[in-house]
Amino acid sequence: MGASTHDLFGNATTAQPATPGSYGEAPAGYRLPDATRLGAAHLQVADLARSLRFYADLLGFRVIEQTPTMARLGGADGQRTLIALHEKRGVQPAGRRALIGLYHVAILLPDRPSLGRFLRAMAEQRVHVGAGDHLVSEALYLTDPDGLGLEVYADRPRDAWHRLGRELMLATDPVDFESLLAAGGETRWSGMPAGTVVGHVHLHVGALDEAARFYADGIGFDKVTWRYPGALFMGAGGYHHHLGTNTWAGPHARPAGDDDARLLRWTIELPSAASLDEVSANLRARGFAAESVGSEVVTRDPWGTTLALAVAGS
Repeated sequence: MGASTHDLFGNATTAQPATPGSYGEAPAGYRLPDATRLGAAHLQVADLARSLRFYADLLGFRVIEQTPTMARLGGADGQRTLIALHEKRGVQPAGRRALIGLYHVAILLPDRPSLGRFLRAMAEQRVHVGAGDHLVSEALYLTDPDGLGLEVYADRPRDAWHRLGRELMLATDPVDFESLLAAGGETRWSGMPAGTVVGHVHLHVGALDEAARFYADGIGFDKVTWRYPGALFMGAGGYHHHLGTNTWAGPHARPAGDDDARLLRWTIELPSAASLDEVSANLRARGFAAESVGSEVVTRDPWGTTLALAVAGS
């Protein structure tokens, strides 16, 4: 049975359970496999030691590997790189004005109790966090020392998601902090737990139709939510989004450059070499460059944001 609600434009409508296959708009051609996941996000920062104090000491990422100018960070299991930090001295901080490129990298915790423990740890250390209940997930937002955005979130069960027609319902409502803290119980936060992954990446783009042409038609993501003001959310396998795009930086925003703190590249992991070949061929057929670099295929969106495509585990 549907629930009476209003859509983003205030029109009375009825929300229905978002059962598998009941929502989303598939691309006309190639479609990413259901098993598509995200890999590491690579960030350019001004001071590696300063960034490690934030990501490792404060937030609880585990340092998997470190050199004088680079560090790979993961969760407690230490098996997957979630964020790679690359130092370039003198780069300018993000945030003074929005740039085309990274809005935030979103770290998905394995469950709600973990998010509650993370929230308590941030409160105890007096770290400012933003928050949003997105109906499909609960999220906390932070800014790193270079002004780069970071989301830490936990998903709600898929049987709690709802749709309006073919569109998955997303919102930004207040988080119930009391309930979230209670979910964490008495267990202390001890760092990013095993099972933590990169859940999605959210980008500032120049235009949503161009973003759809590249990321839906070219890469093969489904459009999942498209009437959120100024934003388009895309995903694979019915996920609420592996990629968010927005035009909130404004019509005159420039792409982040070599001298900015920025997202250097993000990664989509595909389940097989065959699927990597298929998405590469689809990109080229639609006029987008796709360069083979070692075991990866590297491409760039219309604003120069670099995306690496790889086979999971390679």
